[in-house]
Amino acid sequence: MTSTRAALEAAVADHILAIAPYQPGKPVSEIARTFGLQESSIVKLASNENPLGMADSVRAAVARAVQELGRYPDPNGFDLKQDLSRRYQVPADWITLGNGSNDLLELISLVLLGPGVSCVYAEHAFTVYKLCTQERGARHIMVPAVDYGHDLDAMLAAICADTRLLFIANPNNPTGTFLPAEQIDAFLAQVWERHGRQLTVVLDEAYNEYLAPELRFDSAELVRRYPNLIVTRTFSKAYGLAGLRIGYALAQAELTDVLNRVRQPFNVNSVALEAARAALADQDFLQRSYELNQSGKQFLEQCFESLGLDYVPSHGNFILVRVGDAAAINLALLKQGVIVRPVAGDGLPEHLRITIGLPEENQRFAQALAGILQA
Repeated sequence: MTSTRAALEAAVADHILAIAPYQPGKPVSEIARTFGLQESSIVKLASNENPLGMADSVRAAVARAVQELGRYPDPNGFDLKQDLSRRYQVPADWITLGNGSNDLLELISLVLLGPGVSCVYAEHAFTVYKLCTQERGARHIMVPAVDYGHDLDAMLAAICADTRLLFIANPNNPTGTFLPAEQIDAFLAQVWERHGRQLTVVLDEAYNEYLAPELRFDSAELVRRYPNLIVTRTFSKAYGLAGLRIGYALAQAELTDVLNRVRQPFNVNSVALEAARAALADQDFLQRSYELNQSGKQFLEQCFESLGLDYVPSHGNFILVRVGDAAAINLALLKQGVIVRPVAGDGLPEHLRITIGLPEENQRFAQALAGILQA
C-alpha cells in the first residue's frame, strides 16, 4: 500500500498534492449520526442557503422538467440564455452557464491560469479563488484585507507582469463586505488602461440579490465597457436552487468563446435549466427572500450586540461574528444541534459565519450561543 501511494504521489504534480480539499458545511445527517440527535431537531445555518427553499413556481417547473429526464439537456441552454439576455440586455453569446458559479470559476481558471502565471485575490475572500489558483499550478498573490474586505489600491499595486487573473467577491464571502459601484468602476478603468486584455477581472456577485436597493448597480454595463471583465452570478443563494447547481457568467463574446471551449457540453442538467427560468421570472419570491433576510440580519445583529460580540456588517445572507475560541464554541453548538460555519481556514480562527435563517432558526441559534457564552 505504501509503495502504491508513493508511486501515485510521484505521478501527481506537486501543486495538486499541496491542495487541502475544500471543506463544505456539515450536512444535517452527519451531525445527527455524530451526536445522536434527531435530524428534525437540527438547525443548519452553515451554507448560506435560502431558508425559504425554492418558490412554488419553481417547484411546478421542476415537476414538469422531471418528465423529460430520459433526454439529455440542451447543451447550450438556449431558452435560459434568452431570458438572461433580455434581463441584462446583452447578447446571448455573452452568457456562459455553469453547474453553479463555482463551476464557472473553475472554467475561468482553467482557461487563464497555469504554471508560470499568477493570480491576485484578497485575504479572507472566497476560498475557491485560492483552490483554483493552486489547481492550475499558478502563483498566488494574496493581498491583505482592510477591515475584512478588499483593498483595491493594494490589489492594483500587486499585479505583476505574469498576472493573468484577478478575483473580486462583491459582496464578499465569508466576511460580507461590499465595494460600491464607483470603486469597482474606477478599479476596472485602471486595470484596463494599464494591462488591457492581458489581465482578466472576475467580479463574483453570488450574493448580489441580497444587496439593499440603493447599493445595487448594473454590472452588465461594466461588462459592455470592459472587454476583460467577467461577472459571475448564481441561482444557489437568493433564488433557492442550491441543490440544483446552476450559475451563469456575463462577458464579452471573445472571453465567453474560450470558456465554452472547455465547458462540458451537458454541464447544466435539464431540471436546473427549467428551474432557473422559473426562478428568474418570480420576482415576488426574490423580494420576499430579501425582506426575510433583512429582518433576520437585524435580529442577529441585536443578538451579537447584546452579547458584546464584534461582528462585520454584512451585505449577504450571513454574518461573520468574532466569538473567541471559535472551535470550542462551534463544537458546543453542534452538540446542541446547531450547525454554523467555522472559518479558520479563511484566516479567521476566532470567528464563525452564521447563515441568516428563518426567525425560529435564528432564535434557536441565539439562545444556544447565549447559553454557551454565559455558562
